[in-house]
Order: sequence, then structure tokens, then C-alpha cells
Amino acid sequence: MLPAAALAAGKWQMAYFYDKEHATLVINDLKFLSASHGIACGYLDEKGDSKPVFVSTDDGGENWTISKAKEIPVSLFFVNGTLGWFVAPQGIWQTRDAGRTWRHLSKSPKLLMQVYFLDQNHGFAVGAHKLAYETADGGETWQPIAAAAEPQTEADHTTYNNIAFVNATHGMIDGFSAPPRGGNSDRPEWLDAHDGANRREWPHLSIMLDTHDGGKTWTPSTASMFGRITRTTFLPDGRGLGLIEFTDQFKWPSEVHQLDGITGESTIVYNATDRTITDVLLAPSGTAYLAGTEVVGKLQHSPIPRKLVVLKSDDLKDWHEMDIDYRANAVRAILRAAPNGSLWVATDTGMILKWTP
Repeated sequence: MLPAAALAAGKWQMAYFYDKEHATLVINDLKFLSASHGIACGYLDEKGDSKPVFVSTDDGGENWTISKAKEIPVSLFFVNGTLGWFVAPQGIWQTRDAGRTWRHLSKSPKLLMQVYFLDQNHGFAVGAHKLAYETADGGETWQPIAAAAEPQTEADHTTYNNIAFVNATHGMIDGFSAPPRGGNSDRPEWLDAHDGANRREWPHLSIMLDTHDGGKTWTPSTASMFGRITRTTFLPDGRGLGLIEFTDQFKWPSEVHQLDGITGESTIVYNATDRTITDVLLAPSGTAYLAGTEVVGKLQHSPIPRKLVVLKSDDLKDWHEMDIDYRANAVRAILRAAPNGSLWVATDTGMILKWTP
């Protein structure tokens, strides 16, 4: 599935691969602060012992250095080429030197998943147990977002997991409430692969908080839906992509929506029964990229790594698979673009790949 002269004869080349016996590198996030400096975060799993790490490059991905972290970084956010934050189970850490040193913000909340900053001071954080916060001093102190508590859901079963802003005024926080199903439903799907009907996707309550004034006020709304919104990304003119992932058996394991960040309109632009999409990227040109894995047989979700796939579309209608290093596999993959437009994919199997035209 590689028309258009194999997409101009380009290929996703392996730029880094942590390949050591009895150890696995799980990459949770990746950011490029410049064309040359990039930083990935996650942990080394060595015989069940998890060690927090960073993996960084200062030469555009030619060489990578692995270094220790104090906590396992869940996600990264940088507001410019030097100032950034990472979220960890015990709070938020800040860097002012592009990730070379980090300082724990002692008053930051715990159990968070993501932060988003509009500038050096004004930011937001979300996480498990219905947590949503705002800061006006770069993360030194945090205040709860009152609107996040308004939906009538139990905090133990409610998670805010995604923040995205279209511009300085229009933004959204996505979340969901998913009470336990009971019975054997807490067993992972791959243990019940012989009878997928036992784990059919159930609708749950999706929660969205919208702001049109840069986070001064938020308006909550809820809807019963299948799947969970796990990623949204926007261009400054309002064009965007949204990813919905289904946790159990559904018609397909994921679907991608074209979004209008100003009007809120949404249209499905991709779904497939044989591909599980785990991240989306929209370039300034409007070209869209999807990263995920092949589906093997009838099992949509598996802890066993599968072949990595990256798809591209210039019109959000025709999707073409891009050529990729045959060694690349993953359970989950993330897509990132550097400030110079170079494209990168990182996996939870310790791989970082670069698109080479």
C-alpha cells in the first residue's frame, strides 16, 4: 500500500533503538525543541524494575544519550526552546535549560497526566480522580478548575486526560467516566481472545470542558459515547484532528476525526479494522499523519508489540501507508514534528524513527 512512487521514495529510518537483553525502554513522550535538540522520556523496565530515564539528542538524531530521571515522566510540555515541564505520578517538574536539569515543583498536584501552558506563567493540568487545575505562576502554585467538578460523576471513576488549545482563547479539556463493569470485565481483552463478544465496547460518559476566553471560564458538557478521546491537535486557523480509541471490541479499534476548533464540528476521516491508531499529527500544510500498529487476526488490542504503521493523507480522504524500517514494532506509538518540520515517531518498545525523504 505504497502508491505515488513509494511516497517520493522516502522512508521512516531507525534513529535510535534501545536493544539490550532483559531490558525494555518504554517511551512515553517525545519533544523536539529545535531542529537539533530533542528529548524523549519514559522508563527502563529491567526484570520488573522500572527506572525513570530521558533519552536526548543535540545533533538532530544522529546520536542519543540516555540519562536518569528522578521520577517516571508521563508526558512533556515545552512553551519555548528552554522552558518546559514533565508530569510524573508524584507531581510536576520544571526545566529552564531545555531538559538538561529539572526541579520538582513542591506544591504541584499528584496523579496528573498532562499539562498545557499558554505562556511561561499561565497553564493547566489534568489527571485521574476528576482532577483539573490552573496555574498563573509557571506551576509554583495551582488552583482547582471549578467547572471540572460539575459533571455528576464519581471522582474515582473519572479522568481528565487531554488538553488542547486552538489559539490563546479557544481551548478544551477532554475526559471520561468509566465505572467498572463487574464480572470478569477487568480482565484484559487478550486473555479473552477466544470470545471477543465477552468484551464488547460499552458506551460511557464523555466529558468536555470548553473555554473561549483563555481559561478564565470553562463550560462543561457530557455525552454518552463509545470510545475515549485520547488526542486532539489543532492548527492556529482552527483545523484539527481528534483521535478516539476503543478499549474493547468495537467495529474498529480507533477512529480519526477532522475537527473544527472554532465551531466544534467533527467528521470521521479514518477508521480501519486492521489498523490500531495511537496518535495523530496535522502539519501546517494540512497534511495529516497517523501512527499505530497492525491488527493481527481478530484481536484488536494486545500487549505484544506488532508491526508499526504510519499513514499519510494530503486531503483527509485518501490515506497511504509510508515505507518504514522493517524492525519497527510497538504497542503504542507517538508522532511528533520538530520546529524545522522534520517528522519523528517514538514507540513504547524503545525505538525512535525519523522520516527521511
